[in-house]
Amino acid sequence: MKFDAVLLLSFGGPEGPEQVRPFLENVTRGRNVPPERLDAVAEHYLHFGGVSPINGINLALITQLQAELDVPVYFGNRNWEPYVEDAVATMRDNGIRRAAVFTTSAWSGYSSCTQYVEDIARARRVAGPDAPELVKLRTYFDHPLFVEMFAESVAAASATLPAGLRDDARLVFTAHSVPVAADERCGPRLYSRQVAYATRLVAAAAGYADYDLAWQSRSGPPQVPWLEPDVADHLSALTASGTRAVIVCPIGFVADHIEVVWDLDNELRSQAEAAGIAFARATTPNADRRFARLAAGLIDELREGKSPARVSGADPVSGCLASVDGAACRPPHCAARECG
Repeated sequence: MKFDAVLLLSFGGPEGPEQVRPFLENVTRGRNVPPERLDAVAEHYLHFGGVSPINGINLALITQLQAELDVPVYFGNRNWEPYVEDAVATMRDNGIRRAAVFTTSAWSGYSSCTQYVEDIARARRVAGPDAPELVKLRTYFDHPLFVEMFAESVAAASATLPAGLRDDARLVFTAHSVPVAADERCGPRLYSRQVAYATRLVAAAAGYADYDLAWQSRSGPPQVPWLEPDVADHLSALTASGTRAVIVCPIGFVADHIEVVWDLDNELRSQAEAAGIAFARATTPNADRRFARLAAGLIDELREGKSPARVSGADPVSGCLASVDGAACRPPHCAARECG
């Protein structure tokens, strides 16, 4: 399969205080989120001047991607400029016929994969009959470079703790929580099983036989069950058990965006300091050159018919490969027909 371009497809984020509320309204459109909830989340962005780190990180990643690839790289977002619809229209006008799509999510599931499939299909419809074919690359939660980057970031975080606490520090992985019903939709429990599998791979690579998995950034009414335990509740339990140091690894994210720097670096760190617990947070891949190499490797798998690069571990979990030409992905590459 030949490609004449790559599209980096991401979530998007505001780049100034005046953009925060319109951005959040884009993110939550059709979900009946109360205005006071938007006001609370807006404060997270305004704490950082109304600028999300995600677009800057993605632009730096594109620079790395361009150095790895022999085709142009385009940039599109779901929720803010540059919108994916505009990116695909530009690709059409530039004569692009087929492009690989690399998304800034390593997982299956609706919000982490299928919604990107929908973004691609929508952008092609908007671009019209001359829209390029867009091929979404597979999920990469078990890719050797993904595991390597997180294992190294755990070691680097450990090194920032006081020397006398490092050996006893508790390693806690986090990922974005989702409603339990949503986790079952693409499943059963495909997203949470993938996260659990990746934590096993990274913990083993980092030399940890014992660790925890918690969830963060939940929203919505309290009567709706979400994946648990919440990381703040888990930290309280660790405090009660006498834990003196924690290393938090946000394995569910590929960039240090607001939900990492606010929920972990601000709120969770403050909770740890108030409890007298030493706190270290592992970084995400961000614009690491290896992350660009990972994307290039996924493209080569399709270009050259290579077997997928994966780390083998106990109880492996399936991924998916979605070829998007206005339709959903195809079994057997995905565990469920409706999932991208």
